[in-house]
Amino acid sequence: MSGDIIVMGGGIIGLSCALELRRRGLNVTLLEKGPCGGQASGAAAGMLAPYSENVESPDEFFRLCRESLSLYPQWQQAVKDISGVSFEYAETGSLYVARHEADLLALESRLEWQRSWGSGGEILTGSALFDAEPGLTREAVAALRTPVESHVYAPDLTEAVKRACLASGVQIHEHLGRIELAEWRERVALRAQSGDRFEADRLLISTGAWVQEMSEPLGIRIPVHPIRGQICAYTWNEEREPLRHLVFTSQGYLVQKANETLVCGASEDIAGFDTSVTDKGIRRLTEWNKQVLPVLGEVQPFHRWAGLRPAVLDGRPLIGRLNDAGHIFVAAGHYRNGILLSPVTAALIADSVEGKPLPEWCGAFRPNRFGEVQAGAFSGK
Repeated sequence: MSGDIIVMGGGIIGLSCALELRRRGLNVTLLEKGPCGGQASGAAAGMLAPYSENVESPDEFFRLCRESLSLYPQWQQAVKDISGVSFEYAETGSLYVARHEADLLALESRLEWQRSWGSGGEILTGSALFDAEPGLTREAVAALRTPVESHVYAPDLTEAVKRACLASGVQIHEHLGRIELAEWRERVALRAQSGDRFEADRLLISTGAWVQEMSEPLGIRIPVHPIRGQICAYTWNEEREPLRHLVFTSQGYLVQKANETLVCGASEDIAGFDTSVTDKGIRRLTEWNKQVLPVLGEVQPFHRWAGLRPAVLDGRPLIGRLNDAGHIFVAAGHYRNGILLSPVTAALIADSVEGKPLPEWCGAFRPNRFGEVQAGAFSGK
């Protein structure tokens, strides 16, 4: 594959796509209005848990997440090899904890369909549960263990993918300020607030929660809006009982990182593009987490932060070719799964740019599925 492509957006999705496009032979320029990884990517807890976070049925979104999980071992190693940067990738497995007998049937139903999709799961009760995770509340009646789930340390992963891009020859321009689309009908041209102008044959739009800004210029409805996710972390050194798995409940998750922290997330609320942390948001976390891990009732989080998750109207990301001309592509709207979905999104975008047909079930993620903007559309030049 040859030619030039601009990747607009320097989060984990944009960086991962830029790396894959460069590895397939394109000249890639990545544009970012701030620092790469400065929004949702850097704030993420790094969960790689499609079974625990998709609890109802194996729909197209679950299939996308599962496919990406299967790519992760090889992909993350390639990122390490290319970048020369190490980062935490922990294949711990997960526990989805139930504290009431009434929740057992739901666990059993979930286990049945997830096993048929390769989860390798099992339900733990009694002494087997507490041997697996000694710090859990004794009020826990059962947990669904999924051994194939894992996690990464998201800030280090994002930095490693950026370094891999640079090592591979991707041209990265950060801190450009507002970036506007100047031309797109035949060739692509973008103007940055910095005064720079960038041109290419093709464009990939990967601007997370800000992708909706491209709706009117392109004349396509892009119903993506930000959801604030608030997270907190506790000091967790050798004095504490280690958390051996990702621990999920219906209210959130707990995960221990190699840097001696325990991360708890994530409260969700609609606050526009406000990334401030609120007492109410953190209190939602601290009120439930001590009911699952009682020792958390004795300590306070030392760090609190928030990120903006790009949520699409129908809950599914936008992945693939946008227009009939075939030179505008979108990879955005991954909500709380951007870290998990990086490898599969990069592969699908690169296939799409190469003109390869995507699997039929990927039609659920078509970027133009919401139709056109009827009035005021930018004409392009």
